[in-house]
Amino acid sequence: MALFDENVSVTPAPRRRMTRGMLAGVWALTIAMVVLLVISFLPTSYVIQRPGPVYNTLGAATAADGTEVPLISVEGAETFETDGALDLLTVQVVGNRERTPSWFELATAWFDPSRAVVPIDSVFPDGQTTEDRNEESAALMIDSQKEATAAALTELGYDVVPRVTVYSFVDDSAAAGILEEGDVIVSANGTPVTDAAGLREIVNAGDGAPIEMVIDRDGTTQTVSVTPKETEIDGETTLLLGITLLHDYEFPIDVTIQLNNVGGPSAGMMFALGIMDVLTPDQLNGGEIIAGTGTIDGTGVVGPIGGIRQKMWGAVRENAAWFLAPEANCDEVVGYVPDDLRVFSVATLDDALAVLEAIREDGDLDALPTCST
Repeated sequence: MALFDENVSVTPAPRRRMTRGMLAGVWALTIAMVVLLVISFLPTSYVIQRPGPVYNTLGAATAADGTEVPLISVEGAETFETDGALDLLTVQVVGNRERTPSWFELATAWFDPSRAVVPIDSVFPDGQTTEDRNEESAALMIDSQKEATAAALTELGYDVVPRVTVYSFVDDSAAAGILEEGDVIVSANGTPVTDAAGLREIVNAGDGAPIEMVIDRDGTTQTVSVTPKETEIDGETTLLLGITLLHDYEFPIDVTIQLNNVGGPSAGMMFALGIMDVLTPDQLNGGEIIAGTGTIDGTGVVGPIGGIRQKMWGAVRENAAWFLAPEANCDEVVGYVPDDLRVFSVATLDDALAVLEAIREDGDLDALPTCST
């Protein structure tokens, strides 16, 4: 049986010629692929926000030497066993001014509800390097820990003494040569000074007259007089002492918060709740997993944060069923709450404690404020 016959010739079918339309389509596709390839390597002006690591304020953290330590530890007061979690949430930023995400990465992020594409200027202001941003975030984290400690201890009835300290001087400062770095401003014109805003009000009320200030310098109380200077800012004339201030506190007990490689002020509220739980016989969260975010000041006022949508997704990934959101962020929450997550609106530390009580005592959660249209 012959498989082929070499004496038989086979004439191939004529090749079909491409029409003008087909040829145009091939060229269009080729050009599109080349353009897409070129664009993928072009720099962009955006970065991507995505859910970052989640930390249980009642759990452990890794110290700088690699050892495991309590995230919150207290000396000078009785502490109690905790259970469940009070999770603080973070946001990771993909990209920076040195290396922005590709257009392909941006396109992928657009279709992921847990990610957000944002202008690079909103995260890295023009002229700010990644190193500058990290230093600023670290300073904000330290401040948030102090404010959280003040809020928690005040809520628990401890005496917390605020301290306003001279940090530095601006050029041509009115206070140069009179005040020194490290001076604690006790009062101004007879009014106790507890924060920078209060001192600013006293200066403005003086209409340019000398401000008599009681200060603590290296443990010694002194009285000095500083005459504010008129300065024009954004077209408006204002009175300034020419100093930058550091807000600090004297605490009756030692509270240490150990959390490396995390910056910014947004963990403040969860720090405060964690501190209170450690110092409270009853478990504030009822042993449940509760997540949240928000800045806090020493008086317990909760403020807005960035990246709240990514943080809600981070909470879901850690199996949290409840989420505490700053009231000021509610407009970013409505319509973006992941399934199986219940979000409550809080404006103060007391609001947050009310949510924890309702969860712990199986109370009426429907009666609590939520983010709604």
